[in-house]
Amino acid sequence: TARVGRLFGPIMVVWFTALALCGIRGVARHPEVLQALSPHWAARYLIEEPLTAFLSLGAVVLVITGAEALYADMGHFGKRPIRRAWFFVAFPALVLNYLGQGAFLIDDPSGAGNPFFLLVPHWARIPMVALATLATIIASQAVISGAFSVARQATRLGYLPRLRVRHTSTDEPGQIYVPFVNWLLMGAVLGLVIGFQSSSRLAAAYGVAVTGTITVTATLFFVLQWVRGKRPPGQIITAGAFFLLFVLVFLAANLVKVGEGGWLPIAIGSIIFVVLTTWRRGRELADAGRSRLEGPLQDFANDLHSHEIPVQRVPGCAVFLSRGEGTTPMAMRANVEHNHSLHSNVIVLTLNTPPVPRVAPEERLKVDDLGFRDDGISQVTATFGYEEPTSLPEILRLAQEYGLEGGQLDLDTASFFVSAPELRITDSPGMAQWRKHLFAATTRVTADPIEFFDLPRGRTVSMGAEIEI
Repeated sequence: TARVGRLFGPIMVVWFTALALCGIRGVARHPEVLQALSPHWAARYLIEEPLTAFLSLGAVVLVITGAEALYADMGHFGKRPIRRAWFFVAFPALVLNYLGQGAFLIDDPSGAGNPFFLLVPHWARIPMVALATLATIIASQAVISGAFSVARQATRLGYLPRLRVRHTSTDEPGQIYVPFVNWLLMGAVLGLVIGFQSSSRLAAAYGVAVTGTITVTATLFFVLQWVRGKRPPGQIITAGAFFLLFVLVFLAANLVKVGEGGWLPIAIGSIIFVVLTTWRRGRELADAGRSRLEGPLQDFANDLHSHEIPVQRVPGCAVFLSRGEGTTPMAMRANVEHNHSLHSNVIVLTLNTPPVPRVAPEERLKVDDLGFRDDGISQVTATFGYEEPTSLPEILRLAQEYGLEGGQLDLDTASFFVSAPELRITDSPGMAQWRKHLFAATTRVTADPIEFFDLPRGRTVSMGAEIEI
C-alpha cells in the first residue's frame, strides 16, 4: 500500500493540471465566461426563477462531491495540508474546468450531454480517459482510506468493536488498512452496482449523502466551538447561522429527491447509527457486569498483601490487560482463584481513550503501586487520543522509565493474560432485546485481542467468563 500510495500524489497532480489546462483552452475562446465568477448571476437567477433555481441546487451540489471526503482522508495530516490541497490544487483546477465547459457549450450547445470529454482535444481523449480512470480509482481509495480512519477512531471511542488494523507505512501512522471495513465496502459497492446499474441513478443518493454529511459536520463543528467556549457566543451563532443557511438550502434541495434514490444514504446512515449506539450501550452494560465480577483492584491487592487469599508467588513477569481502570482483570482473578498462583512481578495494564485526538506526553502514563512497594504488583494506565497509534511494547518501555516494581521487564519472557468473556442475554432492563441480540452478533467481528495488540501467541493466555446483559 505504501509503494502504491507514492504514485497517487503525482497522478493527481497530473489530473488536476490536465483539468486546468483543458479549462484554460475553453476560456481562451470565450473570456466572457469569466463573468460566471460573479455571484450576482446566481442571485439574479434565484430572484427571477426561485423554484427552478432551488431545484437546480440538487444538481449543482454534485460539482463539489469529494470535498466531504477530503478531510476524512487527510484528517490525520492536519488542517494545513487540507487547506493547501483544496485552495492551491483542487479548487482552481475545478473552477477553470467548469468555466471551460461553459465556454465550450457557447460554441456547441449540442455537446451538453458530455462537455467534459468534448472539451479535450481529439488527440488527447484516449489518454484523458485513461487518466480519468486512474483518478477515479485514487478518489475511491481516498474515500476508502477515510473510512478506515473514521472506523479506527470510532473503535477507539467505543462506538465499534475492536477491529484488526494494519499499519501500511513506517512514516505515516495514519496510513492504515482495516480488512473488515474493506470487505464491507466491497460488498456494499457490488450491491449498489447490481441494484442501480447506472451512475446516473445514483445521482440523487449521492447528493443527499454529500449534503447530509456536510450538514452534520458543520453542525458538529459549531457545537464543538460552543462547548469549548474559546470564542464569543455571538461570533459562533453568527458564523453558524451563515454557514448552515447555505448548507441547509442545499440539503433541502436534495431531499426533494428522496423517492428517486435519496432514501438510500438515509437508510444506510440510520443503520450505522443504530449499530454505533447499540454497541456503545451494550458495551456499557457489559462493562457494568464485568466490573461486578472483577471487583476493585485495590481490595484485591489488600487481600493478597494480608494473605487472606492463599496464593503461591512464582518467578517471572505477567502482564494482565484490563478494560476498566481500578478493577481486577478477570484473567488475574481467575488465575488466583483457580490456580492459586501469581507471578512475582505483575503489571495490570489499562488503555484509556478520551474523546480527544491527541494526549500530551506528560498525561500519557500513570504508574501506581497500589500502596505496596513490596508486593510486585503495579497498575499502569496508558492514555491515548483516538487518532494516536498504540503500542504495548512502547507502553511497557515507558512504564519501566517511570519505575515498576520487580526491576526490569523482559518482554521476551513475560507472559500476557487477556480476558475473553462470553455474553449471556437476559431479560434485565437497560436495552431492548433485539438490540441485545444485535450487540451480541456484533461482538463476533471483534478482532482477536492477541492479534490486535500484537501479543506473542505462544506466551499469551486467554481466560474466559460469562457476563450477563
